[in-house]
Amino acid sequence: MRPGDRALVIAPHPDDETIGPGGTLARLAAEGVEVHVLCVTVRAAKMWGSSSEPSVRHQEFEKACAALGVMSSTIAWVDATGDMDICNRRRELVDLIERHEEVSLTAVRPHALFIPSAGGYHQDHQAVHEAGFAAARVQPAGLKPTPRIVLGYRGVEDRWSAMNEAWWLHVDTSLFWQAKQEALQAYGTQMRPSGPRSIEQIRGIDAATGSSWNCAYAESFVPYRLAF
Repeated sequence: MRPGDRALVIAPHPDDETIGPGGTLARLAAEGVEVHVLCVTVRAAKMWGSSSEPSVRHQEFEKACAALGVMSSTIAWVDATGDMDICNRRRELVDLIERHEEVSLTAVRPHALFIPSAGGYHQDHQAVHEAGFAAARVQPAGLKPTPRIVLGYRGVEDRWSAMNEAWWLHVDTSLFWQAKQEALQAYGTQMRPSGPRSIEQIRGIDAATGSSWNCAYAESFVPYRLAF
């Protein structure tokens, strides 16, 4: 990608844009690519000994996006009761990604689209993947923007998945781990001292990925479309 190009990231929830592709987004932004993030939903939740309020999650999201150098970001659906099931809103999800007035395929006209990978463990990630994949389908020129690059990124639970996708596109993010770490630290309600949601474990995954490519840190993606 070149300076002046645009990237659109579809995140099921606040923090997904950081956990999987955060280093890559920071690198793109630093290299002059416009990065835009559409977060599908934030919900009120209380589970596993922690709670979160949509207003707090929204503040965390804005702080994280600022750390990554994101140009524009928005959260589309706020679920104040915690009862919304986006898995039953597939048609609305596709419409959202295609035509949201602030951040969408139509509003951004991106050269690259980042969506959750197909092997995501979380049901919301699966729904957003399918909607993003449908929204990115090739259309005649002038009808709807068709991104020439479509990449799937990791979620925090993806290593639980039995789906064996080909993660063969890798981005050296060595110079941008600090930005990703700052964005992760913004999510005080979501990060944990240990386990898959700990910054140290996320660091370990990025370091292990980088070691395979002779760099300090890297992120891997599933390439669904690469058209130049």
